[in-house]
Amino acid sequence: MTQSPHIIIVDDEAPAREMVGDYLKMHGFGVTLCDGGKSLRSVIETNHPDLVVLDLNMPEEDGLSIIRDLKSRMNVPVIMLTATASPIDRVVGLELGADDYVAKPCELRELMARIRSVLRRSTPAKAAAPETTAAKTEKEQLVRFGTKWLDLQAQALRDDEGNEHPLTASEFGLLKVFAANPKRVLSRERLLELANARDAEAFDRAVDLRIMRIRRKIEIDPTKPAVIRTIRGGGYLFSPSGEKA
Repeated sequence: MTQSPHIIIVDDEAPAREMVGDYLKMHGFGVTLCDGGKSLRSVIETNHPDLVVLDLNMPEEDGLSIIRDLKSRMNVPVIMLTATASPIDRVVGLELGADDYVAKPCELRELMARIRSVLRRSTPAKAAAPETTAAKTEKEQLVRFGTKWLDLQAQALRDDEGNEHPLTASEFGLLKVFAANPKRVLSRERLLELANARDAEAFDRAVDLRIMRIRRKIEIDPTKPAVIRTIRGGGYLFSPSGEKA
């Protein structure tokens, strides 16, 4: 029997977090409610969540600080709740590793759809290949990205020594799109569409930030990218062999 995803709701306003928590429980999720960063840290010491829904605007410790600390501890998807947060706060949150955001007061059905979308991108696929074709399947699931290998099945980024490098769900979503579309120029809008990401104005900038983070992980020289190239007026292109021509 498959265990229900565990979602932590972090919001200093009790009515808001309880409303979200009750709605998610009603739809089969396991839920833990936290009133801030301190209680969140206490929970994750013993109970690893599948996703965190985090209010950015809290009096004791702001959401951006919590995202930074959380991502340093574990690679868990984060959806930001924003009421009065400025666009720059959302962009910084995405740069710190958050995977999506929803405006407050939130439409609960939209929030649940966002949660399910992020969970789909962050949950490794179950192995289903027969043992006789396991080696072939494993090879097909590995894609070379510059200095690293992307394992599509495990949703992991590794170097040649097998060391894993942290990868957010949104970064994996973009790399998966590039892997499926080598040597094709993809606009920001097309990348977001294929990655099943949120098609909103702020996410244009979010794509650039995510590409910048990815380049730091895979390029020999991130200042002169050869693997994921910028095509002026077009978007981005994945060059498997890393040629600059």
